Amino acid sequence: MGTLIIVGIIALIVVIYVLVGFTIIQQSETKVVERLGKYNRTLKSGINFIIPILDKARPVYSRFEKSAFDGSTVVITQLSDKIDLREQVYDFPKQSVITKDNVTTTINALLYFQIVDPVKAVYEIDNLPNAIEKLTQTTLRNVIGELELDETLTSRDTINSKLRAVLDDATNKWGVKVNRVELQDITPPESVRRSMEQQMQAERERRAKVLEAKGAKEAMILKSEGEKESQINQAEAERQTQILKARGEADARILQATAEAEAIRKVAEAIASTNTDPATYMLVNRYIETLKEMASGQDSKVIYLPYESSNLMSALGALTNLNKK
Repeated sequence: MGTLIIVGIIALIVVIYVLVGFTIIQQSETKVVERLGKYNRTLKSGINFIIPILDKARPVYSRFEKSAFDGSTVVITQLSDKIDLREQVYDFPKQSVITKDNVTTTINALLYFQIVDPVKAVYEIDNLPNAIEKLTQTTLRNVIGELELDETLTSRDTINSKLRAVLDDATNKWGVKVNRVELQDITPPESVRRSMEQQMQAERERRAKVLEAKGAKEAMILKSEGEKESQINQAEAERQTQILKARGEADARILQATAEAEAIRKVAEAIASTNTDPATYMLVNRYIETLKEMASGQDSKVIYLPYESSNLMSALGALTNLNKK
């Protein structure tokens, strides 16, 4: 019985020893295992077996955020034997930096990074989260110190690119890949903000005056163009009126000349058989009409006759004979 009890105890110890040696690694996590204090291997996700007592996972510092009772966020750093291989984000507290033109500015930054070599992250640096935070703060001061305040406020993309390049190069030996850096808030001093607001207000007023002057100029141009167009239209209307008037007078003269020509032609046909000159006939008619107008006046006491009255009388006689015929 004593032998059976001892065998049972030994078997139980072996089973417990084996069970303790089994460990499960979650996806995107890993452990660095040391055997008798020396690096042995890096565990992969899934079921792994380690030799208890001989093998031991190397603990590393991990940083995570926790909500407090008052609603604020508390950053906690503690030792853990698990290494997270996913992309992590560190929200660093605000810090004061001095720009190239000696303006003290408060800046808050976000850092996105990922552990790509767990062995380096364990053995090349003692406290990785603290080292990344201090390195980020130092690099941020150096980059901002090379820029003036205006460049700092307007060149966030440039600052982010510089920070990422410097941090990625510095953390490469720690097995860390810095994916990007984002500046959240850049807060200049109150006096600088007031000056910037006054400058922006002055700039807005200047732009408003420029737009107002431009609008007035365009209005004057439109008015001038309208007056010019009106004068052109008026001149064109007058020209068309004169053209129509001239055409009317020309048509009237043509019609009058045509009528006179037709009258002369008929007179010539009528007196053709009398051997009378048509020109003499027409001239006599003109004389008679002229004398009639001269004698029609109420105050007319003098009647003017042509110098060659005998010719006129003979023409009148011929006209009388023609009318009889």
